[in-house]
Amino acid sequence: MEFRKAGWKTRLKRFALAADSWLDAGLWGAGRRAGEIHERIRSYADRLTVTGGKRVAAEFASEGLNIGIVGALVLLTLALPAFRIGNEEALKNQVFAVTFLDRYGVQIGHRGARHDDSLKLEEMPDHLLKAVLATEDRRFYDHFGIDLIGTFRALMVNTRASGVVQGGSSLTQQLAKNLFLNNERSLDRKIKEAFLALWLETRLSKNEILKLYLDRAYMGGGTFGVAAAAEYYFGKSVKDVSLAEAAMLAGLFKAPTKYAPHVNLPAARARGNDVLNAMVDAGFMTAGQVDSAKRNPATPVDRKRDSSPDYYLDWAFDSVKELAAEGKLGTDRVLVVKTPHDSAIQERADEAIETILRQHGPAYHVKQAATVVMDPDGAVRAIVGGRDYGASQFNRATAGLRQPGSSFKPFVYAAALSSGLYKPSTIVTDRPVCIGNWCPNNYGRSYAGSMPLTVALAKSINTIPVQMSIAIGRATGETHEARAALIGRKKIVATARAMGLTTPLTDTVSLPIGAAEVTVIDMAAGYSSLANGGKRAKPYAAIEVSNSQGEVIYRHDRDEPPPKQVLSAQVAQDMNFMLSKVPTEGTGRRAALDGVVTAGKTGTTNGYKDAWYVGYSGNLVGAVWFGNDNSAETANMTGGSLPAMTWKEIMQFAHQGLELKPIPGVPATDPKGAAVAKAGAPAPGAAGQDGPGAGHMPRQSFEVLSSVGSLFRTIERSRVAGRPIQVGIRDISGGENRLR
Repeated sequence: MEFRKAGWKTRLKRFALAADSWLDAGLWGAGRRAGEIHERIRSYADRLTVTGGKRVAAEFASEGLNIGIVGALVLLTLALPAFRIGNEEALKNQVFAVTFLDRYGVQIGHRGARHDDSLKLEEMPDHLLKAVLATEDRRFYDHFGIDLIGTFRALMVNTRASGVVQGGSSLTQQLAKNLFLNNERSLDRKIKEAFLALWLETRLSKNEILKLYLDRAYMGGGTFGVAAAAEYYFGKSVKDVSLAEAAMLAGLFKAPTKYAPHVNLPAARARGNDVLNAMVDAGFMTAGQVDSAKRNPATPVDRKRDSSPDYYLDWAFDSVKELAAEGKLGTDRVLVVKTPHDSAIQERADEAIETILRQHGPAYHVKQAATVVMDPDGAVRAIVGGRDYGASQFNRATAGLRQPGSSFKPFVYAAALSSGLYKPSTIVTDRPVCIGNWCPNNYGRSYAGSMPLTVALAKSINTIPVQMSIAIGRATGETHEARAALIGRKKIVATARAMGLTTPLTDTVSLPIGAAEVTVIDMAAGYSSLANGGKRAKPYAAIEVSNSQGEVIYRHDRDEPPPKQVLSAQVAQDMNFMLSKVPTEGTGRRAALDGVVTAGKTGTTNGYKDAWYVGYSGNLVGAVWFGNDNSAETANMTGGSLPAMTWKEIMQFAHQGLELKPIPGVPATDPKGAAVAKAGAPAPGAAGQDGPGAGHMPRQSFEVLSSVGSLFRTIERSRVAGRPIQVGIRDISGGENRLR
């Protein structure tokens, strides 16, 4: 009764006191029980306590377990990138067997499975296998993919020699590099290589690894694998090579370009002699057994130094696999692909790059270059992916990402003209402009004042593209300058992608002056859309594909959609008119061709790390890049120097004998518009060149005759096989005649 009369405050205090008492009692009880449990555990653990030597061992085991767990986690972190690269498909990617022909139907090379099943490992000569193992990996059958003993031995030898004189990579590691990686010298690559070697060892037997290595390694002269190398260098099956020939072949693995016998026979023989000595040192043969091979060194077949378009073939092979993945080639994997490749232009491009790098590279501190030449519709005629394919198979033309500098500006100008805000005659002012705290400068760090838009592009004024990005954004109603520039850059990126750039374009304030990274082949494709009047030109390598039965299963003109119009005809013509002033009045004077109207743009990046010239006529488009693989700065090299000189050297040759086509919107030098380029140098394909002769006849005629020859070869194959004859030949006007 008294409790009920108490006020609510009193009742609340009593409830809180009761709750506190209950909590205190509960915690005290839990603590007592925990103490009892702890005492029981300690009592039990005391019985497990060890002393003396046993304790030392237990401590070491405990610390070892901790370190092992941490090490396993570190190794797992390092291994994940490698295991993402390693995949079963990479081991099977040679199921294709592709023979490539040039535009005239002449065979230019192979890629794919021609090595895999051509010969079993057991059929290869024993002395060849011993020669390879003696020089590349003597303990191949004893290690687990990484030869720790061999690596330590190589480290000691290199330390004593104060340089790299002996490699430590196992044969499995070298195969992992060939299959999945490139020749980059970095710790990251070596880590991936090691883990990929372990991955290979878990999936393949030792003999399978050795067979893959013998089939996939580059052997110089455009050949891959010992079977192709034996045919190329000695004109015989690898089953029949002598000991001396086997030693010379084994010597190629170290440096195929340096020791290729058709390039430097004395060096190849000296290297073969080293291999023979290594076989004796490894205990695989006696000195008496190799003595005859030393006294009678291998003699290769009399073969000139052939130039193989390996960078082109690598890219074309990837393109064919893309077509197959899209379901356009059926299920047959033995294919013959007719490409747009022009052997004469390819040879001149290779020679031009090597000559200019040799003559001017040291002065400019530049060591690498790449180029792509294509038709305005995207048919790729030549690719140079680097200075020496034997030294590095990395294709700088199709895979190398570099900043384009001012050669990116045509995409900005095209977006600006498409917006309707500018015309070639529009007066623009070169003046200071800033977005935030970033303010672009011109090459001479001065401002030129007002000028027509055409002059601004020809002189490569840097402030104008930035002003354009702001103006494009403001046309949408945005008044804030930075936000307007952002909107403008998005439209520029969309225009560049529509014109042919496929690489991710990072949006930064400096994007309008070429800060985003691109590839050489993308730049050529982008400019092609200007050369052809505004249509998207996707680079392609297959004009026609035939299967193993000789049946044409794919034709580019038949099976690909018509090109999309990505720029209006007027915008393309205005761009062409402005860009035609660059080689005559602007920064690209060294690229001007004699008797051929061209257009183009130079490009130079900060620190002179990259230099470009991308240009075109009505017939051909070409992109040239110069720089260094490590992005080292050059000695003030600009796009108007070596790139423009190289472009002219290639294109002046490529236009010989061509019936010149006008650039849309640019007046032709010949009012009739059908001039034939002057015959200064032999035409591509002329007598003395790689292609079929064109000394007294336009190249177009030879292409027609080549198609006729291809037609009759197809008819003959069909007749022999007993199949109905149904083939076609495309005439020079683009129509088709059908024979049945």
